[in-house]
Amino acid sequence: MNSFQALRRTIQGPAQAHKRAVTFGITTATRPFSSHITTHLLNSPQSPSNQNIEAKKTMDYQDWTKERLLERVKELEAQLKTQSQPPQQPTPVLQPPAAATPTITTEESEPPKKKQKKKSTGIDPSRYSTRLIALKLSYLGKNYGGFEHSGYSNVPSIEEELWKALVKGCLITPADPSKIDLAPFEYSKCGRTDRGVSAFGQVISIRVRSNRPPSKPEQPAEEDVVMEGTPEQNNTPQLPGKKQQRKPQKEWEDIVDEINYPKVLNRLLPPDIKVLAWAPTLPEGFSARFSCYERQYRYFFTNPSMAPTLLAPGEKSGWLDIAAMKKAAKYFEGLHDFRNFCKVDGGKQITSFQRRIFECDIEEVEGQDMGGVNFWGEEKKGKVYYFHVRGSAFLWHQIRHMVAIVFNVGQGLERPEVVRELLDVERNGRKPGYIMAEEVPLVLWDCVFPKRPEIVTGEGERKVLSRGEDERAFMHDPDFKGEIKFEDDGVDWVWLGEDQPGNLMGSNGLVDQLWEYWHERKMDELLSGLLLQQVATRADLTRKLGKEEPAPKKNGKENLQRVYKGGNMTRSSGVYVPVMKKELMPTPVEINHKWAQSKGFKDSEDMANTKNWRSVIKANKAADKAAAAGGEKSV
Repeated sequence: MNSFQALRRTIQGPAQAHKRAVTFGITTATRPFSSHITTHLLNSPQSPSNQNIEAKKTMDYQDWTKERLLERVKELEAQLKTQSQPPQQPTPVLQPPAAATPTITTEESEPPKKKQKKKSTGIDPSRYSTRLIALKLSYLGKNYGGFEHSGYSNVPSIEEELWKALVKGCLITPADPSKIDLAPFEYSKCGRTDRGVSAFGQVISIRVRSNRPPSKPEQPAEEDVVMEGTPEQNNTPQLPGKKQQRKPQKEWEDIVDEINYPKVLNRLLPPDIKVLAWAPTLPEGFSARFSCYERQYRYFFTNPSMAPTLLAPGEKSGWLDIAAMKKAAKYFEGLHDFRNFCKVDGGKQITSFQRRIFECDIEEVEGQDMGGVNFWGEEKKGKVYYFHVRGSAFLWHQIRHMVAIVFNVGQGLERPEVVRELLDVERNGRKPGYIMAEEVPLVLWDCVFPKRPEIVTGEGERKVLSRGEDERAFMHDPDFKGEIKFEDDGVDWVWLGEDQPGNLMGSNGLVDQLWEYWHERKMDELLSGLLLQQVATRADLTRKLGKEEPAPKKNGKENLQRVYKGGNMTRSSGVYVPVMKKELMPTPVEINHKWAQSKGFKDSEDMANTKNWRSVIKANKAADKAAAAGGEKSV
């Protein structure tokens, strides 16, 4: 009981700790606690049937929402509390003499029954039609565990919040709302942003409820016959048996008559997740993942990247060389093997690391500055920039690895040509163990679905690609040196406000909602900037009233260099070790072999030759669980 009392105190703690409490319920309560409770129920004289116990032992909590997990924890706690109480002995009742017993009616002995509230059963999906639509989403990912739902994350995902809004708005009607399963609704997503990463142009497609009347079987006749003696016949000056024409139905309008999906969802979503547009009609065979030709990312940073403090002899400052960074970024353009610019996951068993980058550059953010912070003087002005990249697809953490190397170049710690060396996998087949950039400043800026991809060859000839199986072949053609453009959007987006301007600019419109969210953070930025400016400019550093302290040391060496890693992250590296001299990591082949062997295969090739190897792994895992459960039962 002590563990459950601690869990309950955690769940009922302050609101800020709610998400950590939910995760505690997932990782701790639903596995060790549920196992403990199941064993307790099994050994109890009041235990339910073995069939119910087995169902509890095999229950999968991974796809449950946080709210349902909390309910489950409370249910298990109640069961333990009930079974831990000793059975109560009946109390003997003394009967008065029969003559003294008053006559009590049934109505007087029973308390009045309270009216029970009817439970909402939701809508009947059979009464409504559905349609496949696309939604363009924006979200700030700092407070979320990534876009894709995972039962193991200690913070909610974007998909989880989207699922709750879709269910609560009755746009989808799952069999079990507590279990997140979007597959039955023809769901697909364009990008799977990682934990902390934001998006301003994420796209999903999903089948949802529609206001369009369900299609009915065709009637053999289009006319009604008014029968003699009916009210309709008495109210009309027509003769008995005269045929009366039906009133023509109003023609369906796709925007006016349909559910305003962005408005419904924005009312239910958190303030840092919003739907910007929806697409009522989609190209045939549309998939938010596979129909996307281009994904654009931007990584934002300031220059200076770190506080311009006093430097030790030989230390590089936080001022970045933008020209050198632009030169390094251009080496990424084209078709390359990016195995040295990503994190390899053995569970994916990826063997091809070639990706095409259409464009890569460093751009200044117009109209943005350092928020009034400029204590270093007017000779240098702080600015805001972003690392801009366009490509067809990206590997896991690819952009954050690319940005980390470019930052090293900007600080003067590496030459721009280091990018070219890392892309040469023939000479450098092992990735050096460098640290990737922080995740928060990274934004999935847009996803492009063109009507027809257009390319400009090296000779300047413009060519529109035709639809077909080989339309993406040019992306993987190493000899293609031209420019690739996707100008015409193949999805007809209806942006919020185009239906009714008030939905965007009106009171409690989307702009009004986001203004409140932005203004709160703008005040934080303003006050913290003024505080920094005040602190940095008050002291007269020429006075030197104290004794100068020696430079700090790390492992016996002077801590000379701080390395910028994006966002708020800097690392003190002591004496900087160049990237090409760092410790080398295992190759992708070695990582794949090791993972395959951990699953019972000889190597990754043996696993690849096994038909449906993922299903084999799942079956083996289920068998191991069943064997472990059988062992516990026998004990």
